[in-house]
Amino acid sequence: MSTSISHSRMRWFGNLTLIAALWLCLASISMAQAASIDPFVGSYHGTTIEHAENELQARDLDVVIEKTDRGFVVDWSTVIHKADGREKTVSLDVEFYATERADIYGSAMRSGLFGKRIPNDPLKGEPFFWARIVDKTLTIHALYINDEGGYEMQVYKRTLDEEGNLDLVFRRFRDGEQIRDVTGKLTRQSSPY
Repeated sequence: MSTSISHSRMRWFGNLTLIAALWLCLASISMAQAASIDPFVGSYHGTTIEHAENELQARDLDVVIEKTDRGFVVDWSTVIHKADGREKTVSLDVEFYATERADIYGSAMRSGLFGKRIPNDPLKGEPFFWARIVDKTLTIHALYINDEGGYEMQVYKRTLDEEGNLDLVFRRFRDGEQIRDVTGKLTRQSSPY
């Protein structure tokens, strides 16, 4: 009789262990899914202030974030107002896709041999991008390897405020030393549709 009770307890304990293991697997799968880009989707416009060498420079910014089947695209344009009255426009769009690591997105900036979108190669002087979403902040990193083997890292942090606008912090580093610091506010634009 004691044998049947111990078998019954062992079976019950085995079932409980199996249920716990399944629950842990499901929990880890749900945690591995990347954070949603949905709150960030939209068009934004604003002005930034560059803090460099004790002088302030204004920049006009436009950012469009769109959701895609495999992730999202960030398209941004910056107009830099030079001290002598000239303007320099820089624009870039990067497609990001979900990876196996939660909250981290890879980039696809060019087409490969068979037309599939693939990341740039930083060893060829091309910028390598990745993104992550943590809470209300979308951070985009860009890594450049220069001809001397050093590196430059650009970090764009776009944080949603309570009204759905973006607070921007941009920093540029060269071989670990910060060389640029730009902050700004971008206002969500109403949809033309």
